[in-house]
Amino acid sequence: MHDLVVVGAGPYGLSVAAHAAAHGLDPVTFGRPMESWHAMPSGMYLKSEPWASHLSDPAGAYGLDAYAAGQGVRAEHGVPLPVSFFAGYGDWFARQAVPAVDERLITSVAPAPEGFLLTAEDGAPLRARTVALAVGVLPFLEVPGPLRHLPRRYATHSSHHGELGGFAGRDVTVVGAGQAALETAALLAEAGAVAVRIVARADRLNWNTLPPALDRGPWPTLRAPHTGLGCGWRNKLYADTPGVFRRLPSATRARLFDSALGPAGAWWLRERFGAVTDVRLGHRITAAEVTGDDRVRLDVEGPGGAGVLETDHVVAATGFVPSLDRAGVLDPALRSALRTSGPIGAPVTGALFESSWPGLFLAGLLTAPSYGPAMRFVFGAGYTAGRLVRGVRLRLRAGGRGGAVGRPRSGGRPAPVGA
Repeated sequence: MHDLVVVGAGPYGLSVAAHAAAHGLDPVTFGRPMESWHAMPSGMYLKSEPWASHLSDPAGAYGLDAYAAGQGVRAEHGVPLPVSFFAGYGDWFARQAVPAVDERLITSVAPAPEGFLLTAEDGAPLRARTVALAVGVLPFLEVPGPLRHLPRRYATHSSHHGELGGFAGRDVTVVGAGQAALETAALLAEAGAVAVRIVARADRLNWNTLPPALDRGPWPTLRAPHTGLGCGWRNKLYADTPGVFRRLPSATRARLFDSALGPAGAWWLRERFGAVTDVRLGHRITAAEVTGDDRVRLDVEGPGGAGVLETDHVVAATGFVPSLDRAGVLDPALRSALRTSGPIGAPVTGALFESSWPGLFLAGLLTAPSYGPAMRFVFGAGYTAGRLVRGVRLRLRAGGRGGAVGRPRSGGRPAPVGA
């Protein structure tokens, strides 16, 4: 039986595994390293600054800057890095800091005596005393209701796409107003789509500004300090104090989660986005259907009333919703037993990232409603990994080697460690 199985090999999973290995837990990590990052279209760039994009190891020896130096690349403030470069960095991090990566996917995590029973994609079972679930964002993708019934030939989520050359000569409608929508639209135009339009509920497009220099004197720094989530004191609170965010009233957390760091395009994208000339703001799609001439008819409502547009394909760049019921890797009985909060049914997590089921730890987007906006970005891995592994170590000691980790006891379930 393994002490710890990490489910997921993206930035959070690899960071948790690196910390666990450094503490002698001998973790096994399942997943294809940085798979979703490798699948992104070429031409995409990191929105975050290089110094805010490190995966986390306890000694800080395997940061993005160390990888860049080894590649002869300068990771500079204010200079965006290609997503493909970041994916390569994650592969390097895994080789340096993570002792065992099994590229099989885990299809089920179920409770079992003394811990958990996991099933790999080839049907092989394995047992673990504790599990760290770090499945990234893809299970939680959000598609507007009117588009959900359309076949993928006609409507997709932005995360479904690698290279976009297949849309050359076609008419494509992108739904959304955030970075994913704006960058996807720009890439579609560059890939030769004959027409690209944006349809968004927002009444304006927001653009981040060029980040100020890191060294800009005491007064400007005091007024708007740099953080891994952008400049400003509010961002600093989100970046530096996720534990404080977790202790806010549930309604306040839900409101901030829904509104903080809203949709905005990166400063470096604005010029490229100029190729997209059809931008329909303040519009929402009310219905969609495939027409007889193999196109998609969209009924939309906007400031001028109801209207209709036809397109060859719709790309929903409408983000991700970390609702627990979308975590399909969790056995239904386990999933239904977890405590949730807020309108989207996000899982409750303790101070050390343990769910309400002892021994099941969560990392990444699933914890953003509890810990705040930092957990929506790679930046949050630094806060998460060390604390989560501390929680695992405490849980293993509390349960004992061969004790009832994760098993309900008569009279109730043990509280999460560090709650």
